[in-house]
Amino acid sequence: MRRLLALFAAMVMAAATVAQPIVIAHRGASGARPEHSLPAYKLAIEQGADFIEPDLVMTKDNVLVVRHENEISGTTNIADHPEFADRRTTKTIDGKPVVGWFTEDFTLAELKTLRARERLPQLRPANAGWLDENILTFDEALALVRTAGRPVGIYPETKHPSYFAAIGKPMERALIDALTRAGFTRADDPVFIQSFEVSNLKALRGMTRLRLVQLIDGDEPPYDQVESGTGLTVADMVTPAGLKAIAGYADAIGPYKLLIEPRDAAGQALPATTLVNDAHAAGLRVHSWTFRSENIFLPAGDRIGEGQGGRGDAAAEYRRVLGYGVDGLFSDFPGEAVAARAAAGQ
Repeated sequence: MRRLLALFAAMVMAAATVAQPIVIAHRGASGARPEHSLPAYKLAIEQGADFIEPDLVMTKDNVLVVRHENEISGTTNIADHPEFADRRTTKTIDGKPVVGWFTEDFTLAELKTLRARERLPQLRPANAGWLDENILTFDEALALVRTAGRPVGIYPETKHPSYFAAIGKPMERALIDALTRAGFTRADDPVFIQSFEVSNLKALRGMTRLRLVQLIDGDEPPYDQVESGTGLTVADMVTPAGLKAIAGYADAIGPYKLLIEPRDAAGQALPATTLVNDAHAAGLRVHSWTFRSENIFLPAGDRIGEGQGGRGDAAAEYRRVLGYGVDGLFSDFPGEAVAARAAAGQ
């Protein structure tokens, strides 16, 4: 009987110590500073984010740098540099033609002559005033979290890994080497590596014990699966069988938020799907993306006023999604996400 009581007490204690959902600063505090800039990451840390999220692409000299895409005309001032005008070109990225300037055509030294720019200036005009921020390397982002003054994790995303591999710039070894130099090697280190593709996550699984996250788009299947003709769809990925398959190589999923809380044709939030519970049943954590406070990104019932750029009731959306049992969420406004989590008692 004493052993049974002890076992029961241990079970109660385990149930009471479930980790709170994590707040991932999506490209930093990108609602208030230009995304992927040092001020965006620093503000996110000040606001209490648990992780900062750098998107990673490669340079001509094989350095991992932090940009949302390898095409950089919308996030830098490269168009103002006449010395680089002749490098504007068209490339096929994930099966689609893209026009602009691409990081893989520039050395790190050349990219360091550029300055970051707000990607959504019409929606976030205050961010357009930040004009002197450098392009960061992944090593610089790692140095920031290691000297943050409190525990902060890093949540890197490999962007277009099959494209970079095809041009002779595989990302996986460079990523793992950088994390190893920063002291991150163990499964319980504050690191999640994310990708929309499948094959590079499987390759990473053989290279590291760090936690891996399969991102899931709302509509488009992983491009490497399209390219290889597997026929895998988003609908397949979110079934119990699909989630079980993901659990064979990843520790979590990062689903588009409408896969958890859909919307009707008028933009109103609908009842939650079973995705969170199904993922948990498969042994996967759920980190959903992306939560933003402007009306254009919110369900119709959470919008305030008519303007798309006006700030709505983001706290209501956070409250519902946290109530669905997610293990984390990506936010452009991490301070608001942290406050919503506290208000929910999590």
